[in-house]
Amino acid sequence: MNGTKQRNTKIVATVGPASSSYDALLALVQAGVNVFRLNFSHGSHEQHQEVIDSIIKINDRYNLFTGILADLQGPKIRIGDLEGDGFPIQSGDLLTFVTEPCLGTREKIYISYENFATDVQPGERIILDDGKVVLQVLETNKKDKVKLSVVHGFHISSRKGVNLPETSISIPSLTEKDLEDLDYILTQPINWIALSFVRTAKEVRKLQEKIREVGHKAKVISKIEKPQAIEDIDAIIKQSDGIMIARGDLGVEVPMERLPSMQKIIIGKCLQRGTPVIVATQLMDSMITNPFPTRAEILDVANAVLDGTDAVMLSGETAMGKHPVKVIEAMTKIIIEAEKNYDLTSKRAKASRKSPTYYSDVICINAGKTADDIRAKGIAGITISGYTAFKISSYRPACKIFIFSNAYPTLCALSLVWGVIPFFYDKFTSTDETIADVTMILKESKAVKQGDYLVNTGSMPLHRRFRTNFLKITLVD
Repeated sequence: MNGTKQRNTKIVATVGPASSSYDALLALVQAGVNVFRLNFSHGSHEQHQEVIDSIIKINDRYNLFTGILADLQGPKIRIGDLEGDGFPIQSGDLLTFVTEPCLGTREKIYISYENFATDVQPGERIILDDGKVVLQVLETNKKDKVKLSVVHGFHISSRKGVNLPETSISIPSLTEKDLEDLDYILTQPINWIALSFVRTAKEVRKLQEKIREVGHKAKVISKIEKPQAIEDIDAIIKQSDGIMIARGDLGVEVPMERLPSMQKIIIGKCLQRGTPVIVATQLMDSMITNPFPTRAEILDVANAVLDGTDAVMLSGETAMGKHPVKVIEAMTKIIIEAEKNYDLTSKRAKASRKSPTYYSDVICINAGKTADDIRAKGIAGITISGYTAFKISSYRPACKIFIFSNAYPTLCALSLVWGVIPFFYDKFTSTDETIADVTMILKESKAVKQGDYLVNTGSMPLHRRFRTNFLKITLVD
C-alpha cells in the first residue's frame, strides 16, 4: 500500500496542522509514510491522542504496521519577549542577559535557562536564531547576569532559540515537561521515543530505565545535535536503540562544513552495530511552500540514501506544508532511483567476537551474505524482540527482509528499519511447519513465486525463543 515494496529506505513524517486528520494521515500512508513522528514541542496530549487513534485505525483497517515516534522537546533555551518587534544589533554592541523574567530592551534581555550565568565562561560563543546572531561572553557574575559582545549582528526579536555550542550545560536532558509528556507517552502504543539534545550515553540509559520500570516496549532514539554527543558518539550508539542525525541544531552548534562527513561517519558506525539511523531536518524544506524540491534537496535525499541511512525524516514539510502528499511522492521517487546505485559493500556490518551476541550475529550476517550469493528473493526471519531484523538489515542485503513476529509493537517498530517488511505470525509450532507457513504467506502475498529462493533464519526450538541460531535455504514450490 505504501510503496515499501519498491524501496528499502523508510520515510518518517512529522504530524502537524497539515496532516493531523484521519484522511490526511491515510493519504500520507498511501503515498509512502512508514513512521509518523509526534513532536511534543507542539500540541496538547488531547491532540496527540486523536492522531494516535487515527493511526491505529488505519493500521487495523488496512492490516499495516505504521510506526509511531514520540519526540520529546528536551531542554529548549530561548530569550524572552522584547519591546516592540525587537531591534537591530551590530558587531561590537554590548548586551546583558539576565535570568530574572523581564520585557527585553537594549539594556537587558531575559534568557529562560536559570543556570546560564553559572555555566557560561568568558570567551564562549552564544548563538541565537539558528545562527543569525552570534554573541561572545565577556563576563558573568555567576548568579543571574551575563555581559556579551555582538560578534555577528542581525535583527534580534522575541522568543528566539539559543544555542550554547561551547558551554557545558548543567540542565538535565529530561525536563519537567518531558517527564510529564513521558508519563502520557507510556500509556500509549508508541514504538520509538526520541531523546533530544543527548550529550552522554548515561542520559540514554536513564530514559530506557524509566521505560522499563512501567513495562513499556518503546525503543529509544538518541538525537545527535550537540558537540558533546559527537565526542561520546560510540558509547551513545552502543546504548541507544536508534540514532537520529538532527542536522538543524547540530548544524548550528558545529562548523557547517563538518556536517557531511559527520553524517557519513555516524551512519557508518550505526551500520556496524546494527543500530537504525535516521537523517533529519530540511531534506525537502522548500516544499513547505513549493510543489517541487530544489535540485540541492534532491541530491541531499539521494546522498542520505547512498550513505546508508535507514530512514529519512520530514518535519515542516508534512507538519505545516502546503503539499504533504507531494513531498512523500517526490521523496519516494528519489529514494527508488538512488537505491538503483546502492553499494555499501565496504560498510557492511561484521560480527565482533567481543560481542555477547557474536554467534547470533554471525548467523544474521551470513543470512544476508547467503541471500546475496544465491540471489534469493528474500530473507524470512522470525523474531520477538526485533534483534534479528536489526542485524540482518545492517548487512544491507540485495533482497527484501521479511520479518514474522507475534509481537505487534515489534512489527510497528520495525517499520523504521531499512528493507524490513513486517508480517504478523503466531503459529510457532515446529520449525518445519513455521517455515512452510511463512513461505506460503509470502507466496500468497505475491512477495515470492514458485522457483524463488528464500533464506530462513530464527531460533530453534521456536517455542524456547533463544537467540538466532539457524539458517536454511528454501526453494519455493
